[in-house]
Amino acid sequence: MTKEQTPTTPETAGPRPRRLTYAAVLTALEGLGLAVGGVWVLVLGLAGDPDDRQQAVTLGVTLVVLALLPLLAARGLFAQRSWSRGPSVITQILALPVAYSLLQADSIAIPAGIALAMVAIATLVFLINQETTQALGIRGPGNAPDQKQR
Repeated sequence: MTKEQTPTTPETAGPRPRRLTYAAVLTALEGLGLAVGGVWVLVLGLAGDPDDRQQAVTLGVTLVVLALLPLLAARGLFAQRSWSRGPSVITQILALPVAYSLLQADSIAIPAGIALAMVAIATLVFLINQETTQALGIRGPGNAPDQKQR
């Protein structure tokens, strides 16, 4: 492996910028929210009297499994792994339509939609920040090291 391909380890990485820490915390909170929501739906589906028990259990399991993406991404962001920014960005992009649909409801879901939108946008800003990009060792287009022509 070349130096550019070697994953960043805590021993070789510089200090973690605050914005990267904030992005990791917010991503972890989203993952925890998905996991808690999934377990809640699963418990209600098994213990309660849902209209369709199979659908409730499937939704609960799906939410718990989906929680793994942001949780793993948050762990990678804390460890300053460059691969972790992609899954975190994907999580934020997927959170925006969910937030929009929550904002369309006439219920208590509106504050949840506002909170989710604010967290997703803030996390995206933290993730695309130059300090974060540099700390993760991500290079922009045209900044790749010169390679030998064959």
